[in-house]
Amino acid sequence: MAARRTPSTRATINDVAARAGVSRGTVSRVLNSEVYVSEAARTAVEAAIHEVGYVRNAAARNLVTRRSQAVGLIVHEPHSLFLEDPNIGSILLGINSALSEADYQLVSLVIDSDRDIARVAEYLTGGFVDGVVIISARAGDPIGQVISESGIPAAFVGHPIDIEGIPYVGIDNRSAARAITERLMATGRRRIGMIAAGLDRDSGQDRLAGFTEALGDRFDAELVVEVPLYSYGSGVDGMRVLLETRPDLDGVFAASDALAAGALDVLREAGRSVPADVGLVGFDDSAWAVRTQPPLSTVHQPAGALGRRAAELVLAQLRGEDVGLGGTFLDTAIVWRASA
Repeated sequence: MAARRTPSTRATINDVAARAGVSRGTVSRVLNSEVYVSEAARTAVEAAIHEVGYVRNAAARNLVTRRSQAVGLIVHEPHSLFLEDPNIGSILLGINSALSEADYQLVSLVIDSDRDIARVAEYLTGGFVDGVVIISARAGDPIGQVISESGIPAAFVGHPIDIEGIPYVGIDNRSAARAITERLMATGRRRIGMIAAGLDRDSGQDRLAGFTEALGDRFDAELVVEVPLYSYGSGVDGMRVLLETRPDLDGVFAASDALAAGALDVLREAGRSVPADVGLVGFDDSAWAVRTQPPLSTVHQPAGALGRRAAELVLAQLRGEDVGLGGTFLDTAIVWRASA
């Protein structure tokens, strides 16, 4: 049995070559999965690697391949929302599953300030990641511009408003918002408000557009409250404004489940019963939707599948494949529960 090594006596490629009885070049070809190695030599090298406890130096490998074997995930949200939003978590897990299968590491980069923007931009252009997935991209996003100009393999979750030339995967937010608003109208609600968030990105703009289309002539701009984030706290703030503006409202479309959860608590505090007095619907079908009381009627979007597909787009580009520059849209569905 080989002697136990300390970090200062870490096994080298020379140790592997000596134990296997082959040249250093043969060991290198085995490590790089090259085909010009006999089966006997490959078996001997693999056994020697195990016996001497050789661990490949990733930094040295990267100097040769010019690959970091890492893909960055950029999230344009405050740190608190990154931890609070289960939708982001599901997207992240979908991305990680695809990258793990391809032996790539996921590096998460959360942008919460101008300082973060400068730091992340420098990181992305420094060769530390081979590609990047971006979610929650805003209009006028400097990071998106850096990525577009650098030519690094990339994909968006959602369609950036003002950046072209990068593939994306998303859902039809407009049609989904219109469909759930129409379903809410069909329950007999006459004064329906909306808590609209994320209006500096495609998802927020499209959900508001779908809501507006569904109401048609019944649309009342006073019944739309704009809030900055898809968060519980923004839902609380938005619902309070709606009740102050139109205390007689009888329906609310919240642009995310987190917003709807905040709205539900405010309605309860105001003595308004859901759904008897006010029908309430959300969007995402996230963990928020099933832990409220009553559970939320909402739009299911396949967050994990969105993340996986975006990662696959980046991996395909890294393999030299042409993925096109358009968008891929995944299906949504209305999930009707007791809140409306």
